Amino acid sequence: MKKTIYLVIALGFLSLNSFAQKINWVTFQEALELQKKTPKKIMMDVYTTWCGPCKMLDKNTFQNKEVADYINAHYYAVKFNGEGNESVNYKGKTFANPQYNPANANRRNSAHDLTRYLQVGAYPTIVFFDEKSEVIAPIRGYQTPTQLELYLKMFKKDDHKTIKTQEEFNAYYKAFKAEFKG
Repeated sequence: MKKTIYLVIALGFLSLNSFAQKINWVTFQEALELQKKTPKKIMMDVYTTWCGPCKMLDKNTFQNKEVADYINAHYYAVKFNGEGNESVNYKGKTFANPQYNPANANRRNSAHDLTRYLQVGAYPTIVFFDEKSEVIAPIRGYQTPTQLELYLKMFKKDDHKTIKTQEEFNAYYKAFKAEFKG
């Protein structure tokens, strides 16, 4: 009887996980190459391995079907460890993490040079890039699906180009009708 209950619970978790949509994550280098063939904006999740809100963003927001579907359709999605040790070529310059300590791989480490260049000062930060790999904006902190939806759609439609003041952004925010659930 106990085995049957455990089996039913396990199958329930498996079926719930099968509904979670997967984002097509690529490296930053891959996204930059893909942009050359098919121009699309880039959404970069700058995270660290030790960051609790980063894990919440992965679990609660990036596994939301509507979020994942929208990102997959309209963006190249990049996961970038803000304290990792990969080498990245961007804007004719190579970025690395010369102070990286492998012993600290799962805890605080030195910030990557690209992280500093993008002026990421907190994790998670989602950095949006236009079709020419120019930074649009960094969005700092944990975002729920409906909070992220605003930025995904605003940047996709280039609505940010017409917003010049905080008051204009506030009006845009108030007028925005979220459609994503969660």
